[in-house]
Amino acid sequence: MTGLLLRVPLFVTLLGVVSIGMILPAAHAVALNMHRVSQPFFYGAILFGVLTALLGLATLDAKSTRPARDQLLTLFGTFLLLPLVLAVPFREALPDASFLNVYFEMVSSLTTTGASVFDAPGRLVGPLHLWRGMTAWFGGFLVLVAAASILAPMDLGGFEVLRPLRNTAASSPSEHFRRQVDPKERVLRISGEIFPVYLFVTVLLWVLLMTNGAQPFVALMLALATLSTSGILPGGTLSTAEVGISVEVCLFVFMLIAVSRQTLQNDFNRAFLPRLIDDREMRLMTFFVVLLPLALFFRHWIGAFEVSDEANIYVGLKALWGGFFTVLSFLTTTGFVSTDWSAARDWSGLPTPGLILAGLSIVGGGVATTAGGVKLLRVYALYKHGVREMGRLVHPNSIGSAGKLGREVRREGAFVAWIFFMLFAITVAAVMSLLAFLGLTFNETLVFAISSLSTTGPLAQVVLDGSLSYSALETGPKLVLCAAMILGRLETLAIIALFNPDFWRV
Repeated sequence: MTGLLLRVPLFVTLLGVVSIGMILPAAHAVALNMHRVSQPFFYGAILFGVLTALLGLATLDAKSTRPARDQLLTLFGTFLLLPLVLAVPFREALPDASFLNVYFEMVSSLTTTGASVFDAPGRLVGPLHLWRGMTAWFGGFLVLVAAASILAPMDLGGFEVLRPLRNTAASSPSEHFRRQVDPKERVLRISGEIFPVYLFVTVLLWVLLMTNGAQPFVALMLALATLSTSGILPGGTLSTAEVGISVEVCLFVFMLIAVSRQTLQNDFNRAFLPRLIDDREMRLMTFFVVLLPLALFFRHWIGAFEVSDEANIYVGLKALWGGFFTVLSFLTTTGFVSTDWSAARDWSGLPTPGLILAGLSIVGGGVATTAGGVKLLRVYALYKHGVREMGRLVHPNSIGSAGKLGREVRREGAFVAWIFFMLFAITVAAVMSLLAFLGLTFNETLVFAISSLSTTGPLAQVVLDGSLSYSALETGPKLVLCAAMILGRLETLAIIALFNPDFWRV
């Protein structure tokens, strides 16, 4: 089987996986006696299964002269074209929806953004929610595999911060292996390593959520949304899912997976926890998750004096937990809002600044994880460079410590991190300009641009107190946001790399 997969293009393999996946929502619909919903997915599995076989025969043993270019093009084509396939059974099962809305929904799910145009309660039935969650879960797995097997060898996706150090060892055996291994073989090997762990962690979270009182289907959707950082839920929010604090604690623990690649791509031995504690991204995450909720807590506690409710310890603790959970959720670009997030506002009467959540979404999670945003490793490199420069203002002749790796991260690593941050800011400005040209206000363009480029779709419903809705957008803004979600998922550097002359030189 592996030999056959090596002989066909990667996109054909992905199309076959999607075709097989259509059987699950079809079976779920049959179990619920929704035969009208089941038929499009069952027939879609047959149709696209046959199409996969025909494409496989047509492209069997096709040779590639530029594997690096082809892998990036395949990744780009997957996020652009595969939602067309994913949208077909969804559209047939929901005949009153336009194909553009369904395509937007599938792009949002595959890129793990979680923005939904079907936000009306009861608009979608269970099998359609399952298809959204499965698509996001598959998209998250695709991101993990692509980061380790495609982007990392090209020094993209955040790995460019460590590129100067690796370039000094270009003649090492590992560098030689990285250049010589067939890209498709590397993709299949890494997929085989990641998938069992990814599936096991998802099932484990599903069981834990059911044990803590969540309904089986809601627990499954929560598990899929957490591991993929998509935030896709049947009711849209945790409040409508009617989950308790024990469920949120489980989600909090498993959201840490999106903070560092060490959580899933590491050897689970005695050195696992020490390495995880020393991880730069984990330490930076701890700073955000501890400092920001405490600052918000004291702000609301001071505000509670005005209403003489500062001694209400129970409400204060609920507000503090809501801050911890929501801050981590948006830092990992998941977009869950704790059921206790509003407790702080009810306690003090002060509104919670939503732009803090937008800033956390821009920072994002770990490199080679399902999270979006700028990524913690790049922010860490910029932080270390800033600290070093301030130190040189006081002691101009001082020598920086932290070894060779620390010096490279502070200098060349910080330089490429700053370039990416500027590209991200320019992209935000470009998306905002397009949306403004299409008639949206400044606040709307800012929130929609950040939510799409950081792949944090639920952000739009939180920042401006629920006044924004994707379903209210016209055709033009939806197409712009589709392009922004794909660009945010692939990252600007990967798109720019496609224009590298070395990729196209024969």
